[in-house]
Amino acid sequence: MKALTWHGKGDIRCESVPDPRIEHPRDAIIKVTACAICGSDLHLFNGVMPSMKSGDVLGHETMGEVVEVGSENKKLKVGDRVVVPFTISCGECFFCQRGFYSGCERSNPNREAAEKMWGHSPAGLFGYSHMLGGYAGGQAEYLRVPYADVGPIKVPSHLTDEQVLFLSDIFPTGYMAADFCNIQQGDTIAIWGCGPVGLMAIRSAFLLGAGRVIAIDTVPERLALARQSGALTLDFHAEDIYERIQDLTNGRGADACIDAVGTEADGTASLDSVVDRVKAAVYLGTDRPHVLRQAIHCCRNFGTVSIVGVYGGLLDKVPMGSAINRGLTFRMAQTPVQHYMPKLLERIEKGEIDPSFIITHRAGLEDGPELYKTFRDKHDGCVKVVLKP
Repeated sequence: MKALTWHGKGDIRCESVPDPRIEHPRDAIIKVTACAICGSDLHLFNGVMPSMKSGDVLGHETMGEVVEVGSENKKLKVGDRVVVPFTISCGECFFCQRGFYSGCERSNPNREAAEKMWGHSPAGLFGYSHMLGGYAGGQAEYLRVPYADVGPIKVPSHLTDEQVLFLSDIFPTGYMAADFCNIQQGDTIAIWGCGPVGLMAIRSAFLLGAGRVIAIDTVPERLALARQSGALTLDFHAEDIYERIQDLTNGRGADACIDAVGTEADGTASLDSVVDRVKAAVYLGTDRPHVLRQAIHCCRNFGTVSIVGVYGGLLDKVPMGSAINRGLTFRMAQTPVQHYMPKLLERIEKGEIDPSFIITHRAGLEDGPELYKTFRDKHDGCVKVVLKP
């Protein structure tokens, strides 16, 4: 089959790889009908995340048709149309039983590597390094789905692939970001990053009762989509974000702040972000947490900082003194997608949201390598890429 494979920093190829096969009785094989390039994939493309190996198949936003089912899988049958969550979860362990699917204790066969890095291992993920399981991803013609009687959700025929594909990751992630904010009617929510997750967070914040959303970015196409979603937008290259949020909230600060950027924050807007970039370049730091620092300072006393942007290692100079003395609450996670999928599918079916609004580019797998560059460099108005094998 054809698949997008990783061969080093900046080197993504579309090439032939072996077809997946059933390896466990609970598995399923799906024929991929749509997949997407995620902002998190760019961390792999840019060589930021460790433990990738040449030839690894990428992708964790995937849906398709079931073509083979393991003997113990009673949930799925051949012909079912499903969306696959990016988190691989057994459904039976301590965390899965409590709805914390992204903390699954069983799905990462390389948990020891993750424990050395983070103390404990999260769940295995599709197409996202050997530290997180080494599972082949879904930017391919076919995908093996472990624990397929727990993860995939069946979707009705009257909804298009593009309406439901993002249930695999970015819609639940954006919704969780807003959910973590404990939004009260009329709250002001500030969101850093108007990429796909940030845009989903904007829509979700309004669904959950926010009175105002302040969206921060600098890419014109992203800011335009944020405004179309109802947000007041700020360009961090054109104005002082802290001062503007202070002005907009009469000096109180935002009720909650969402970091939808993560480790590769823009390195040109402030001195601390330039220092972050230099330290990472000479291996004196692992992440660039400028956005997190700013979100902490912009949040009101006893407010919430919600973190869904990906961080991989150790963060320098995070202002914990500010957070502690002002009573901030931090909420963060890799999204337990299975927890959110049913309720979000219901919202799509009711017409409360159509997640396809963010798609700007559609193509086949063979165009994937070039579109990784287009997406990373934000060329051609690229906000979200969907690939159809």
